[in-house]
Amino acid sequence: MSSSSTAHGRGDRAVKPPIRDALVAAAFRLFLERGYEQTTVDDIVALAGVGRRSFFRYFPSKEDVVFPDHERCLADMTDFLSASGDGDDPVRTVCDAARLVVRMYAENPAFSVQRYRLTKQVPGLRAYELSVVWRYERALAGYLRTRFAGLRDGTLRADVVAAAVVAAHNNALRSWLRSDATGDAEAAVDHALRHVQAAFGDVPVPPAGEDPEDVVVVVSRRGAPLWRVVQELEAALGRD
Repeated sequence: MSSSSTAHGRGDRAVKPPIRDALVAAAFRLFLERGYEQTTVDDIVALAGVGRRSFFRYFPSKEDVVFPDHERCLADMTDFLSASGDGDDPVRTVCDAARLVVRMYAENPAFSVQRYRLTKQVPGLRAYELSVVWRYERALAGYLRTRFAGLRDGTLRADVVAAAVVAAHNNALRSWLRSDATGDAEAAVDHALRHVQAAFGDVPVPPAGEDPEDVVVVVSRRGAPLWRVVQELEAALGRD
């Protein structure tokens, strides 16, 4: 056999997908044919041509195979937030972090729409999805709590902004999914997140290392002697 015919033969062979991708493809094929509840892990591994150990090496449960990319996306979001600097606007930063999620969905629109339809039909998957969304929100809120530390109601502000980011993002994302991925998902999410930035983008953030609660304002009469001003300042600071 000549080298050219050997190369041609190899080129004609179907390249097997990685085990993880094969498991996801097999699972969704069975979910569509039989239904989610009627499909078992044994069914999935049989169609994918691998063993049960291979399945649980990649997915802790059957629910996880429906959301195969969220762990990676959550890790990317955490890294993105950790890499932000003290000079970065925190509200803009969490909006940018949320954009990582819509980009994940936009990478494979057909799969994303398929998953959205399946999740709507299965109560257990809807509950699982809510738990995933909660983890994203907690990541955003955790970052904001650090940035708003020391501000009056800083924790409350952090939680409200994080919830607003998630709500805006999910509103736009679900509209895109309901339309069968028609249009630009990222543009739709950008539009929604601009409302969040307009509402919360003016939240004051103290410079790194400065606690705004340590700022004291003293009001004194014009012309008061300096010793009186110093006395009033000491009283305000609680010093004898």
